[in-house]
Amino acid sequence: MTHTFNNKISLGQNFLNNPEVTRRCLKEARLNSADVVLEVGPGQGALTRGLLQSPCRFVHAVEIDRRLAPWLEPLQAGQPGRFKIFWGDALVADLRRLLPPPNKVLANIPYNITTDLIWKILVELGPRRLERLILLVQKEAADRLNAPPATKERSPLGITLEQMGAVRTLMKVSPGSFNPPPKVWSALISIDLTKNFGLAASPLWRRLLAAAFAQRRKKLVNNLAAAGCGKERSAAIFAAAGIGLAARAEELTAPQWRALFQELAAAEN
Repeated sequence: MTHTFNNKISLGQNFLNNPEVTRRCLKEARLNSADVVLEVGPGQGALTRGLLQSPCRFVHAVEIDRRLAPWLEPLQAGQPGRFKIFWGDALVADLRRLLPPPNKVLANIPYNITTDLIWKILVELGPRRLERLILLVQKEAADRLNAPPATKERSPLGITLEQMGAVRTLMKVSPGSFNPPPKVWSALISIDLTKNFGLAASPLWRRLLAAAFAQRRKKLVNNLAAAGCGKERSAAIFAAAGIGLAARAEELTAPQWRALFQELAAAEN
């Protein structure tokens, strides 16, 4: 049966139609028989079919648009003990309730929810030893996640990922790889989590980043002081962490962020 579908622009749907990108996603996921995969936004099932042909143990799929049921429900009916669809918004769903818990995530993320969705995945699945994410994102988002210190693209999420593991851009993906084609280039990225699995869920870490980037052009010590840390306490913490008082949030290196967080945590205890 042939199904027709008109995309909802409001949902940010751009369905992947490039088999080479799908193959690369599956290759980089490095799936084995112990893996449990979460696929966010399976769309018409191009990647889902590849996942179900892989050796992975189980596949969860979260899809917001029930009009995609003619493509996805037959896949669930064919492998009911290995594939389950959750109809709803991934930004609202409680990912901690997925059983068995996913250790890998594959997703073609709508551009308008990229940052929020990655944060949510890290917060809810990171502490459960999430290992790898293979994501299709807007190229500009990939650049921000990979941004080194002292660049304007430096971001709280990129810094968090740097503390939890590593981000790699695997390939650039042209607009013609999607239907309908977006107006911008995309990138396929991998995120490997190897340490600090609960960091994104730490209230102190999130407060630190929010205060640090509240006013990017201001000195970091002033941002923290204005957020309630106080000037003297902030200066003492900076001295203990070996960070100059003139430093701005985007300038700190990974070891400096780690030292600052550790000093703040010690000061609160």
